[in-house]
Amino acid sequence: MNRKATGSVGAGAQALTVLRSALFHIFHIATLIPYATACLIWSPLPLALRYKLTVGWLKLSIGAARLICGIDYQVLGRENLPDGPAILLSKHQSTWETYFYPARMPHEVCYVFKRELIYLPFFGWAIGLLNMIHIDRSKGVSAFENVVKQGVRKLAEGRWIVMFPEGTRIPAGSKGKYKTGGARLACRTGAPVVPIAVNAGECWPKRSFLLYPGMVTVSIGPRIASDDKTPDQLNAEVETWIESEMRVISPHLYHDSKAPVARRPVRAKEK
Repeated sequence: MNRKATGSVGAGAQALTVLRSALFHIFHIATLIPYATACLIWSPLPLALRYKLTVGWLKLSIGAARLICGIDYQVLGRENLPDGPAILLSKHQSTWETYFYPARMPHEVCYVFKRELIYLPFFGWAIGLLNMIHIDRSKGVSAFENVVKQGVRKLAEGRWIVMFPEGTRIPAGSKGKYKTGGARLACRTGAPVVPIAVNAGECWPKRSFLLYPGMVTVSIGPRIASDDKTPDQLNAEVETWIESEMRVISPHLYHDSKAPVARRPVRAKEK
């Protein structure tokens, strides 16, 4: 194919990406407003039912991203998920995984997030009704004690706590500083930690209008016991596993990556 033809194909693919992204965002916003309004209507319902109804929109969004933009996914290591209490510590690259965990994990999940988010119109109202853990950062040290108190209660209720050690979305192929909040919570509650590597930022980048077709890999690591470990030790184990696994699932983004370990991925199916 000559250079002119190649350029035409590239321009055509880019135009299609723009169109598909625009259609997804229109669908995303058009469904969010009525769904969030419905969340307010069913707020008197029991939490378990309210949770199932609310995460329906997250499932819808993941399905729409697949059908409209070609963002599919596969899950590795499902067998590492425990039956009992757990704190999931995940790589954070994209909005996609924040939708995926409530929508597809076998237990109800509970995010730890700054209190200001619940005041966001529509989306904030919806998550505010799911009784998750809100941090009031203005309270300093006492804020973490409140997280521990709420975390003990959520774990006793059978909910899994999800935290992102890097704190914010990190561009694909990069690494942020791993904060010890999740490890500290695990050490205080005695709950095991499950590290998760995910490369959704390759398809749904941070603050990007464009969404790109591809396969998101969610790799769930072996449980790490929090007993007899300091938060720093536990955090270091989590960081080592996640960052090593990122080089397996996205080797093309890391110059120091080794050849991926051969294994058969488990393809996740929409239900």
